Amino acid sequence: MQDPGTRETTRPGWAALVRLVIVVAVLGVAGVGAWLLARAGTPEASPTTTDIPALQVEPADVEPGSVIPAADTIAGAETGGGEVRPQQQAGDPLGAWAERTSAAVGVPARALRAYGNAELALRAHQPDCRISWATLAGIGRVESDHGQYRDAVLGDDGRPSTPIIGVPLNGSAGVRAIPDTDGGRLDGDPVHDRAVGPMQFIPSTWERWASDGNGDGLADPHQIDDAALTAARYLCAGGRDMASAEGWWAGIMSYNNSVEYAQKVFGLADTYARQAQTAQG
Repeated sequence: MQDPGTRETTRPGWAALVRLVIVVAVLGVAGVGAWLLARAGTPEASPTTTDIPALQVEPADVEPGSVIPAADTIAGAETGGGEVRPQQQAGDPLGAWAERTSAAVGVPARALRAYGNAELALRAHQPDCRISWATLAGIGRVESDHGQYRDAVLGDDGRPSTPIIGVPLNGSAGVRAIPDTDGGRLDGDPVHDRAVGPMQFIPSTWERWASDGNGDGLADPHQIDDAALTAARYLCAGGRDMASAEGWWAGIMSYNNSVEYAQKVFGLADTYARQAQTAQG
């Protein structure tokens, strides 16, 4: 993810919203949570990433700005009155959707739950954005293989078994120079910033957009519900419509200013959505 200086500002209403404890009812799942309550502590020491999962993904042969990826609707939810309401279903509809979709698209169900939760939260509180779980899944695959980078296991708590921390942003070949902004609190490095977590946020970007996606009172970039909701809010900033060609490409390019990166996310998002549609019949 690139430096926040190039990113769009939020709409005025979000500034107040971020400071409130807003519980979003998503498909009957308790604890979707407040946008922002508190910051998480310093991660345990771990190896830093030396490879980029995106290098294993082929970019889609598509002209930037010309078209958007296919979209898939999360079954079992309806919006209204500022919240997402469960249909008349027993149990855990979001979890059931994630399990079904995981079998079709090959993405861990725990990661899909986070991406779906973020889509539904934005559908309720910023409906004009129209962001899709499949786009968030495309980013999650490129950035960290859905929290599984270097054989990490994404736990039931939404945290990789090994924290995913990028290389130091020290200005070496192919790397931007970003001096430390968090005292090493999030990335363990008091000298240079490093991208952190399943969605690979730079600490200064996280500080601005951090959101609590699982309702535990913390905004933790290493926790996939929090990271996915933060990514969705970031992509939707400034009234962006992620279901328009202009808005989708602008959003992804703001996340990482690379045409090849955006083409990789496009190909993944399009494939995930089409596979899910086929599985639904």
